[in-house]
Amino acid sequence: MIRRSVDREDPDRLYTVTGGRTRADDAAFDSVSLIVGECEPTPGMQSEHARILLLARRPIAVVELSAKLRLPVSVVKILLRDLLDTGRITVRHPSSMTRPGKIDPGTLKQVLVALHNL
Repeated sequence: MIRRSVDREDPDRLYTVTGGRTRADDAAFDSVSLIVGECEPTPGMQSEHARILLLARRPIAVVELSAKLRLPVSVVKILLRDLLDTGRITVRHPSSMTRPGKIDPGTLKQVLVALHNL
């Protein structure tokens, strides 16, 4: 029997990870939204959800989560929606954290690093 390595972008795997869903409520998240975990992972939790909670102990951008999880941003948004609906994360929108017209350099640096890691 020939075994092939499982690619992280395997469509079957992505289908399983998202439970067959193809879209999240995009209004809740954009690529630079900061995600903050509100609890620790629990036994039996889907491994991707648990990993997000561990990574989100400190605020982390959606795009950075995508890079660290090695999953497409669209899939990460679906997983984040699950966690948001159960109150396990909160979302901070960078635009609401700064004064109008002023861009936070820290947020831009996080996005640049995350994009570089992709």
